[in-house]
Amino acid sequence: MTWLAAHWLDVLGWGGSALLVYSLLQSSVLRLRVLNAVACFILIIFNAMLSVWPMVGMNAVLVIINAWFIAQMLRQRHDEQVFEVLEVAPTDEYLRHTLRVHGTDILRFNPGFDFDPSSTHHAFLVQKHDETVGVVLLHGNGSTADVLLDYVTPRYRDFAPGEFVWRRSGVLASRGIRHVVTRPGMVGAYYERLGFQRTGEAWRLDLAP
Repeated sequence: MTWLAAHWLDVLGWGGSALLVYSLLQSSVLRLRVLNAVACFILIIFNAMLSVWPMVGMNAVLVIINAWFIAQMLRQRHDEQVFEVLEVAPTDEYLRHTLRVHGTDILRFNPGFDFDPSSTHHAFLVQKHDETVGVVLLHGNGSTADVLLDYVTPRYRDFAPGEFVWRRSGVLASRGIRHVVTRPGMVGAYYERLGFQRTGEAWRLDLAP
């Protein structure tokens, strides 16, 4: 093996190992699986070039396991049988607990957020089985609801569980809400995918009656 080939083999091995470690630091489960699968694939090539077949076999199995979990997560991300919307009272203690636990992270993405139960007319928790993955708080104004908070927990940040509130669960239309308006300055890519329309610095969704 030439020096140049050995040099690139070292880069491949160290790069794959570094990516494997980095994948374990991800808070998002989907991102963790994707990065871990890529790292294992790199290490398959690295170990195959060195003829270390037990490591090739182990990493091949890990790629298959990761691929299975990734497929499961992508299949479930829009599944109403997996995610459930629960409406709770703004004074609900579990809601307060969830906002406290994720308070620092909420302020990171919503710097101006200050929870006020008296101005929160609708509060929704998005659940995946027994785990809370999202919180949506709304201020009602007739048939229009202003978004006070649309938060996703770090583990599910690559998903959009808020969509089950906006469209799939029917909880808004059943309460006479026909229009949803976000706060100015909210990131738009997520809303645009769900049919929101840009209105100045905010996003607006018109719900079917």
